[in-house]
Amino acid sequence: MTDLSRRQVILASGAVLIAAPAPFADAAAREAGKPASAAQRWGLLIDTAKCDAQCTVCVDACKAEMGLSGHDRPLTDAQYIRKVNLHDPATGAAHSLPVMCQHCAKPACVDVCPTGASMKRADGIVLVDRHICIGCRYCMMACPYKARSFAHEEQSGQQPHLPRGKGTVEACTLCVHRVDEGRPPACVEACAAKAKGAMLFGDLADPKSEIAQRVAREATTRIRADLGLEPAIRYQGI
Repeated sequence: MTDLSRRQVILASGAVLIAAPAPFADAAAREAGKPASAAQRWGLLIDTAKCDAQCTVCVDACKAEMGLSGHDRPLTDAQYIRKVNLHDPATGAAHSLPVMCQHCAKPACVDVCPTGASMKRADGIVLVDRHICIGCRYCMMACPYKARSFAHEEQSGQQPHLPRGKGTVEACTLCVHRVDEGRPPACVEACAAKAKGAMLFGDLADPKSEIAQRVAREATTRIRADLGLEPAIRYQGI
C-alpha cells in the first residue's frame, strides 16, 4: 500500500475535481457541417422557487452574449429574455420567472411567416433568418408569449455569432451558437455561477438526461399549454 502525503492527497483531489464532468454534460458539440438532428430536443427547466424577483443575472448575461446593450431604450430595445412577476391576490403567493421564446414544437410564428424567415431547426430551436425577414411582424402578433422584438434602429456593437439588422424581427435563439459548441445558453451558465442555479438546460428527448428525468418525475408547467404549441421551456412552482 502506498502512503500519500497530505499535499499529494490535495493535489490528487484537485485533479479529480478538474477532470469531473461539467454540469451541462447533456450538450455535445455538433460536428462542423453536420445538420441539426431531430434526435435531440433542446429545452429548459426553470425552478421559480430559486428565482428571485430582484435578480436579473439571466437578463444581463443574455444582453452581453447577444450584444443587446446598445441603446438603453426599454420601448425599442431588443429583449430576448425578460423577468415576469406573478402574484395571486387570493393567496398572496408570488413568483418571478424568466420568459423568452418558448421554442415550441408547433410554433405559431413559423406558421404565419410569409417568407420562411421564421423557422424551426430539426432539434427544436426556433430561429429567424434575417436575410429573408421582411419585417412584417406577423410572427410578433402570432406569438402568445410576446417573445419577439423588432429592430427599429441601426444596430451597433454586434456579436459575430449574431448579425442583426434594422427592420427585422429577432428573439431568443437558445444561444444556438453555444449549443452547437457543446455549451449551455449564456443565461443558464450565468444563473449557475452568479445566482441560485434555477435554470437547467438539456435534451428533453434523451431519457437519460437530467432534464428529461426531472420532467418525468416532477410536476412541471408549460405556459399556455392549452394552445397545443408544445413549448420546450418548462417551469416548476407556478
